[in-house]
Amino acid sequence: MLECGTEGFNLRLWCYSGVDQIDGRCPVFEGRRRAELISARKVAGYTQEGLAAALNVDRSTVVRWEAGDHVPLPYLWPKLASVLGRSRGELQALVGSSSGPPSGGPGAEFDAVFDWLDRHAGWSPGSTRGQVSAAGPVSPSERSKVARKAVADALNSYYAEPAGGFRHYSARYGRGEVNTSVLTRPEWLDLACPLTLTGDRIALATGGERSLGGVDGRAAVRRLAEAAASGVRIADVPLYRLLEVDPQADAVVGKVGVASFVEYALGADLLESELMEQLAAGRAVRRGAMPLRDRHLPDLTTVLDLPGRLCAGGVLALTAIARPADPFRGDADYLLLVQERSAHVVNTASRLSVIPKGFHGPLADRRADARIGVTLRRELEEELFGRMDVDRTAGDRRIADPMHPTRLSAPMRWLTEQPGRLRMECTGFGFNLVSGNYEFASLVVIEDEEFWPRFGGDVEANWEAAGLRQYSTLDSDLITELIGDENWSNEGLFAFLLGLRRLAKIGGEKVRIPAVESGR
Repeated sequence: MLECGTEGFNLRLWCYSGVDQIDGRCPVFEGRRRAELISARKVAGYTQEGLAAALNVDRSTVVRWEAGDHVPLPYLWPKLASVLGRSRGELQALVGSSSGPPSGGPGAEFDAVFDWLDRHAGWSPGSTRGQVSAAGPVSPSERSKVARKAVADALNSYYAEPAGGFRHYSARYGRGEVNTSVLTRPEWLDLACPLTLTGDRIALATGGERSLGGVDGRAAVRRLAEAAASGVRIADVPLYRLLEVDPQADAVVGKVGVASFVEYALGADLLESELMEQLAAGRAVRRGAMPLRDRHLPDLTTVLDLPGRLCAGGVLALTAIARPADPFRGDADYLLLVQERSAHVVNTASRLSVIPKGFHGPLADRRADARIGVTLRRELEEELFGRMDVDRTAGDRRIADPMHPTRLSAPMRWLTEQPGRLRMECTGFGFNLVSGNYEFASLVVIEDEEFWPRFGGDVEANWEAAGLRQYSTLDSDLITELIGDENWSNEGLFAFLLGLRRLAKIGGEKVRIPAVESGR
């Protein structure tokens, strides 16, 4: 999903929206409250078949809700509440949905992550649990206050001036200019690569697995203590590490191997925390002052040595949804979605980003899922269309094909029924120097104006976002102001700017945005 992402992962598999993330049930609320759901359906005058037809779901789905086996997916909540004549709060009471994670220390759900660190740090079983329980959590609140530009400037200073055609991504817009921490090349920018079978040629390399050579146990324990206290999601799930890459105008070509997300979260990802703490404290960002960066990512040669390090990353996309003219809003336009990341994601917490943003990793088929377009479609389902069952942090996977056409959300099913309704393109590529992640910047365009009147009320961000903003492509002033917002993540701004440039070329009269010129 990875944030991207991209995306976050859960250290605690807590009961989210009333559903135990291991088996899909919430035993606390089975029985009485589901009986009240049945009663509410009957009071509203619906049979199970009638309610299913009103919601465009199968009758078996309603049966599972009422049996206490599942809760409705988020995109169905507004319509279900309307059909039953209940408020959202009343509907939550009927199905036993909670709004967030419970508090408390690490429980048995942490065992897989703790065992992983015990093994790789050479500790006796149970050592990590004891150290995490005894450690005082580190508050990340000050880190989120570090301005994006300060992060970019610090990293551009830490690393030598790029050579061999590489450069730090920058852009000019209106009267402003932005620099980022994304290392890229001119030929990797302004792509228009369709994420189809012919254009998306990222493949799984046999033997691409890699074992960690060592781990900083103290830093890892500190990270886990913080995650346990703040509800950051970390899970022992597979992750694609980049081995080779060749972004082209009409195709993205590359090879990936498989690693563990825990290996990344307790290794390369720690570089972000170290950097933010250094900047928040007003200390100089230089060699010798940041031991984790000096060890894992000391120079640009190491950044580009993909086989020699764990290079994790993902895909993040600017989503643009065509809207018809409206007597209250005005002319036809594209709706742009921007998320405010929640505090529960692994990286770029509490910062602005495009949506979806997810780490690139397999869901069911390691070879077929290696294409970045597969991750992008899955993240659309999870982050905007309410498919909690494709959340890779949600415990054991029992579904043979989670993205089977019969399991798609109603919005995604409609988008894929006819060619031309959904466009997905890779717009650029780079390495984010914050932690060395690879970033496939992309653009998702929903071209059919019928989508918004039909499904606009169903679009809802998942737990990875604390808020969802919308902007019109006819509002040049607000978009200009948004570009200059210092709360962006660097990779999020990278994808946003490249998405704007591409949308300006294909959007016609629906797009009146500030000209964005990539720096050279």
